[in-house]
Amino acid sequence: MPIAKLPLSSKLLRRSLCLTLGAALLAAPLSVFAAETSTQNTGIGFTSNTGSHTQSHVAAPVQFTGSPLAVGEHRLLNRQDIVREWDDIDPDYLPEKAMEAVKALLPEKDFEELFPYRLGSEEWFKVAQGKEYYKADQSDYFSYDNLIDAVTEVSNLKIKIGTRIGTTSQEIHRLDKEAKVETLVLRSADFNSDEIRSKPIETVIVDFGTFLKEGFKKDRKRELAAFLANLSHETGGGWSGAPGGELRWGLFWNENIAGRTGANMDAFVDPDSAALFPGTPGKRYYGRGPIMLSWNFNYGLFSSIIYGDKSVLLNNPEQVAQDGKLGYMTAILFWMTPQNPKPSAHDVMVGRWKPNTEDKLKGLGKPGFGVTIMVLNGLEANLGETEGSPVLRRAGHYREITQRMGIDISGEKVNTLNMKPF
Repeated sequence: MPIAKLPLSSKLLRRSLCLTLGAALLAAPLSVFAAETSTQNTGIGFTSNTGSHTQSHVAAPVQFTGSPLAVGEHRLLNRQDIVREWDDIDPDYLPEKAMEAVKALLPEKDFEELFPYRLGSEEWFKVAQGKEYYKADQSDYFSYDNLIDAVTEVSNLKIKIGTRIGTTSQEIHRLDKEAKVETLVLRSADFNSDEIRSKPIETVIVDFGTFLKEGFKKDRKRELAAFLANLSHETGGGWSGAPGGELRWGLFWNENIAGRTGANMDAFVDPDSAALFPGTPGKRYYGRGPIMLSWNFNYGLFSSIIYGDKSVLLNNPEQVAQDGKLGYMTAILFWMTPQNPKPSAHDVMVGRWKPNTEDKLKGLGKPGFGVTIMVLNGLEANLGETEGSPVLRRAGHYREITQRMGIDISGEKVNTLNMKPF
């Protein structure tokens, strides 16, 4: 069915990108949706994130009359269009800068030593031999090259979120910088309705090319460390007393264990989003990749942003677990996208986000690694580095990676003690 014929509801956009994270979510689906009347949901919702939540990669609001495109349609832009409607293309954030950015922050040798048991590595094969999850043809899924390639790919993308002021009604566009092609990937069903058509549109632009490329070098290193530390916890296969230590086992898994083994046969197709993002018969949308991408609407939305076509991952969700570059890409998109009412984890780490009064009352007044935990998983609120706490392993990875990078994080709040969810 053509994507243009599938209307998008405001309800769905408020629910978009609700990702199930953490080991506690591996066995069964979490209720990922907030109450219908709530504006404080804990999943990602694309917003302008105005007020004190500012982002360097977000363009100033512009007057925009709505897209001439139908959902799924493309148009080639000229130079004037890109400057006027996309805040231009910054050469510092183009793909050719990606490899340079990663290598300047964490050399391959250090990466290899940090993650010796990562999925598909030489050590992984030794451990996995004879286990039910062993695959003789398993690639080095979390390889350094896949990380660099993923940063390169996402650097070619921008998204533009247009919101009717005073409503939750939105349009979301995707820009391929190299091709200079714009695609409308999502539109609320009521976006051009008579009731709200006269309301002005506030536009926010997210440039994924700013990943690891903003702020002082120390902040860029902290961002990469925080990114890898959180992913390492989500995918960790270690345990107390594990060979080499628990932290050596980061990036070990890339699939929801219960989903992969069939212990949970749920298709993870949400009926409220099935009209726009229909589940393909026989396919299941359980957690895959570094962030355990889950649910049909997340596969469809990420597919729309990455490929400009929702059907790619809806028809082939297993690609997220098969292609390490793609897996890293989904994690970077999650990391870079502001949430409602959360900032992006990127902005927290590079110092672009300034907590407001409400944030401070919730204990979120000290931007740093601890706040990124709250951005990614509000279920881990008010936890210290104590035995059995998931924050212990997250913070452990962060301390180790920053130490290897030569970064002093003394004074940075790396746990979630006294923090409440956004």
